[in-house]
Amino acid sequence: MENGEPWRATGEQLAHNRYKQPIFGDQGETGEFIYADYVTLDDGTGIVHCAPGHGVDDYLAGQKFGIPTVMPVDDDGHFFVGDTMGTGGPWSGMEVNEANPQIIAWLKERGTLILHEDINHSYPHCWRCKEPVIFRATSQWFVSMDKPLQNGRSLREQSLSELEKVAFYPSHAIKRIGSMVEGRPDWCISRQRNWGVPIPAFTCADCGETVMNDDTLDAVIKLFREKGSDAWFTEDPAEYLGEAGVCPKCGSHHLKANSDILDVWWDSGVSHTAVCRHRDNLKFPADMYLEGSDQHRGWFMSSLMTSVGAYGVAPYKSVVSQGFTLDGQGRKMSKSLGNVIDPNKECDTRGADVLRLWVASVDTSTDVPCDDTILNHVGEAYRRFRNTLRFLLGEIEDQFDPAVDGVPFDELMPYDKLVLARMCQVHDQVSSAYEAYRFNQVYRTLYDYVIGDLSNGYLNATKDRVYCGERDGFERKSALTVWAQILMMLVHDLQPILVYTTDEVMAHLPESMRDGQTYAALLDWYVAPWTAEEYEKYLPAYEAVVEARAAFTKAYETALADGILTEKTPQAARAELVVPSDLYELLTGELGCNLAEPFVASEVVLSCGDELSCVVEPAHGEKCPRCWNFRTLTEDGLCERCSHAVADQK
Repeated sequence: MENGEPWRATGEQLAHNRYKQPIFGDQGETGEFIYADYVTLDDGTGIVHCAPGHGVDDYLAGQKFGIPTVMPVDDDGHFFVGDTMGTGGPWSGMEVNEANPQIIAWLKERGTLILHEDINHSYPHCWRCKEPVIFRATSQWFVSMDKPLQNGRSLREQSLSELEKVAFYPSHAIKRIGSMVEGRPDWCISRQRNWGVPIPAFTCADCGETVMNDDTLDAVIKLFREKGSDAWFTEDPAEYLGEAGVCPKCGSHHLKANSDILDVWWDSGVSHTAVCRHRDNLKFPADMYLEGSDQHRGWFMSSLMTSVGAYGVAPYKSVVSQGFTLDGQGRKMSKSLGNVIDPNKECDTRGADVLRLWVASVDTSTDVPCDDTILNHVGEAYRRFRNTLRFLLGEIEDQFDPAVDGVPFDELMPYDKLVLARMCQVHDQVSSAYEAYRFNQVYRTLYDYVIGDLSNGYLNATKDRVYCGERDGFERKSALTVWAQILMMLVHDLQPILVYTTDEVMAHLPESMRDGQTYAALLDWYVAPWTAEEYEKYLPAYEAVVEARAAFTKAYETALADGILTEKTPQAARAELVVPSDLYELLTGELGCNLAEPFVASEVVLSCGDELSCVVEPAHGEKCPRCWNFRTLTEDGLCERCSHAVADQK
């Protein structure tokens, strides 16, 4: 009170004023007022006790104002014995929670306690025993983020510089780890636990000096190589240190091995040295680090810090981070919820390739859902891939060897050339997606290709040539040449995903398609027969055929619905197709093909007009009982082509 009025002052006004310390004040100990932005008037008076040795906020505030860090509590949670600042004084040896009520009573007896009441607020508790946590400031080992290294730049500066040289997948991940490096404090690398990789430092038993130099480190390295790291806890330092076991401060030979161990993230962070730099078949830096997205703060970070600190470079050329697997409802999987997908069970029931295909089908850079319904859909996709591979093998195994029977690529039939060009394009797209670790794009590209371009397109169209043409005829060999290339491309491009399935295919391939290998994983990466410069000239014509076929398919379905066609096969149809001039030039030019084949129709009449349109009507001629195409039949009741093919087989 001042003149009968409450005395008020701001934190800045109070700062640096001193007061008598309530417990050790008789010894001349005083305290100092400071201010901090985490203290507010929302609770209490706005004046709070500050203990720099027992909390991060208080510690940082104390550092700002030069307040000494006092730690009166030992490792077991008891006050140190003594009667000076830094000990327990009247409560020496007591456990802190036991002493709390006695301290309150002691203050009350001396008239220095103004008010005592319990306040409910958030406070950290031990997750296991549920007791309040006691924070203690202790001496630790740190890696400085801002101390200049030998090149004059800090670890923080050099790490940020090295990150710019690393390829991140997804690319935005560099922002995440970069912001962490920018804002992280010094790295505390020491831990006080019963066992682990020790920090190779010693303490002089006579003067307390910490001892660690090149000589002691060399002695420890030799010890670990001979006896392992456990020797740190069992061997006498005097025996393995030899002449190196001398305190540089007092000259004592009584050195004790420190009990602190290294942070486990240091252990994992130096794997680049333990693995890459100590194996002749590996190289440093590593081509790629792969882990979950949480490792930007963990392994990716610790590896970067240790490598830049030791060698001045990042330990990896690229970093691939992935999300986590959730259940179908987007919840974290846990045994208590009963929503866990057991991969071993899935491998036993659906097969490992189905599970691998699911992984490849999703964007693993983010969290992804997984449940039975999702895996069932993936299983259907897998069967489409497998059936396509079996279909191709059906006419190639023991029947067609591209090395012997294949047609030179520049002599292929027009439609086969267009499809070969498209295959080369797909392979390039898949290769680029693999190189960027975009496995979901690999899956989507190959799935759309198998379903759209092959099953519903080329393979369906050319099976007439393959099944009904003359066995050794040019037209059949031209189609099978492209079939073989497609099969080779799929085996190579699917191998990283469908490991076991592609190995099955390998067992049925002609020797010339196996490159002397048994397992698909040992094949060299597929080399397409045409370069991008070579195949790109065919793509406009291929796309024109696809567009025209889509118009025919729509008209064909309408004709079936309207009863114009009575047979549910496109071979019973005749199409009159009108296309704009740009499409007409592509379809009739030197790269064009007979549209009846990709349409699987008996006849296509093409004309040029203002816009794309198609009219479908019943085909002319009679149905050949062998190939089902509508043609003029010969005396043997077959179309001319089938008549020759049958005669050739006799």
